Amino acid sequence: MRRIALLVIVLLAATFGTAASSTWPTDHGNSRRTGYLPTLARHKALAPAFTARVDGAMYASPLLVGTDVIAATENNTVYAFNALTGKLHWARHLRTPAPTSSLACPGNISPSGITGTPAYDPVTNRIFVMTNSVNAQFGAHHEIFGLNASTGAVAMNRRIAVPGTAENATQQRAALAVSNGNVFVAFGGLAGDCGNYKGAVISLRADGRLGATAWIVPTGREGGIWASGGPVVAQDGSVFVSVGNGASTSGSYDGSDSVTRISAKSQRMDFFAPTSWAPDNAADLDLGSMTPAFTANGYILQAGKSGQAYVLKGVHLGGIGGQVYTAPLCKAFGVSAVTNNVIYLPCTNGITRVEVDSAGRFRKVWTASGVNSSPVVGNGAIYAVTSSSLVALNSAGTQIGSIALGAATTRFTTPALAGNKVYVGTVNSLVAIRVG
Repeated sequence: MRRIALLVIVLLAATFGTAASSTWPTDHGNSRRTGYLPTLARHKALAPAFTARVDGAMYASPLLVGTDVIAATENNTVYAFNALTGKLHWARHLRTPAPTSSLACPGNISPSGITGTPAYDPVTNRIFVMTNSVNAQFGAHHEIFGLNASTGAVAMNRRIAVPGTAENATQQRAALAVSNGNVFVAFGGLAGDCGNYKGAVISLRADGRLGATAWIVPTGREGGIWASGGPVVAQDGSVFVSVGNGASTSGSYDGSDSVTRISAKSQRMDFFAPTSWAPDNAADLDLGSMTPAFTANGYILQAGKSGQAYVLKGVHLGGIGGQVYTAPLCKAFGVSAVTNNVIYLPCTNGITRVEVDSAGRFRKVWTASGVNSSPVVGNGAIYAVTSSSLVALNSAGTQIGSIALGAATTRFTTPALAGNKVYVGTVNSLVAIRVG
């Protein structure tokens, strides 16, 4: 564990106000990242509800907090729109986003602002967002903001950096997580894996109290924690993350290419790594591209870039080679949707339905080619996006609906669900689609 001091930039009103209810407070709807919203409604048809223009691309998934849908952009602006009408409630521009010229390598997002999906904390009534921005004093750097969900006012703001790394080589793509009074922020690198960076998870207090702890991947370099779903929270407040390829390609294991469990005080509690971790690192075929998928029967299904998938016990990950079951499945990037022991996996060749039995063995049921983004499930359908459309699938993998979004979506676009609506961020808009 490393304890770090965080620089306080601004600490404004400490009053929390009245917390709002939320049906979708974090990426994929809940701290387990299931992407499942059980409702009595059933999918019939897709129709436009509203389109609200924003000032930049939305890599972050929308949130639903009270009567508002929250949108965050790469221009470092956070919006609250009425979830029924699309009328603007409030907007808060936070910082100048980092241009590619300020980064160690260009990456694949320009400019770089809010990339990781924010998270809402009902105790403090704050929406936590991470910005990437640039100024003369620090150059490219990251800051966390806690915004009052009712007004958008800044209630907390700190600069956060991974100790011993170059801030302009670091990217914060993973969704934030809130649990038991802690905010968890995961860090990786830019596309191209350039510069001096290491993957890390930093834990700080949601109420604004000073101090934080950091778990840093014990590798010489890389080991990014960047899967878009971010940390998955366990019942005891610890988190599970997937870790990317590290510097070591032989000899001693360096903590990379893994599923790792980290305590709220930033201590590694457990981990799994495949026996092929060294050649995986050498060939960039690690597990870090997909958020761990938890089943109701206590297993984790983890796939990544190699095409091999692993089933792990959630209560004991097993160390190197400690999987319950492994078999070829698919290359996967993003976040799955999970209903009980059924997983809808974001495979590069199409969303794939996988079922995990009580012994921990999985079987592939179908693959829906042409749709390979992170899915969500609700209203009797599976929803995911293509480059320009929202698509609905039934439980058999058959397309039962499609509607144009009017603008291109980003690579990691994930819908959010509330009531009979699906909300999608595009390169310039928040789009609401009515179901039924």
